[in-house]
Amino acid sequence: MSKKFVSCKICILTISDSRKEKNDESGDLLVEKLQQAGHKLYARSIVIDEIDEITKKLKIWVNDPEVNVIITTGGTGITKRDVTPEAIKLISDKIIEGFGELFRLISYQKIGTSTLQSRAIACISGNTYIFSVPGSPNACKDAWDEILKFQLDNRHRPCNFIELIPRLV
Repeated sequence: MSKKFVSCKICILTISDSRKEKNDESGDLLVEKLQQAGHKLYARSIVIDEIDEITKKLKIWVNDPEVNVIITTGGTGITKRDVTPEAIKLISDKIIEGFGELFRLISYQKIGTSTLQSRAIACISGNTYIFSVPGSPNACKDAWDEILKFQLDNRHRPCNFIELIPRLV
């Protein structure tokens, strides 16, 4: 017996000092991917690389009971301006360690040791999943195609994040 697909409401947050709506390729790619998979784009925004700006936007979405998933892109590197992981940690209830580990494994197969510069991270905040990936379109494609499209599909076996949503709170 096959399960019926459960669509999620997903927010996309681009974190960048330079990207605007017209040149947000990574945000565009994630929107396209999630919609192709059958999910709904609930909201989309761009904020600068400032912890306060990031946490403010994330808290608004986390506190909205309609939002299931937030995907952020950008701000995961190692430069002084890259503060997304720090912001995520401030609002997280539980870090999902395996997400960053798996992302870096996938990335290593494509870019080698340069993957060390990625601080991709995921967490649960309230009853919302937050996945934070690097800002390049290739990184967003890898994160979606290799991890998120499976874990955000309730039909994926042996387990997936979607079937756990009712048990997060």
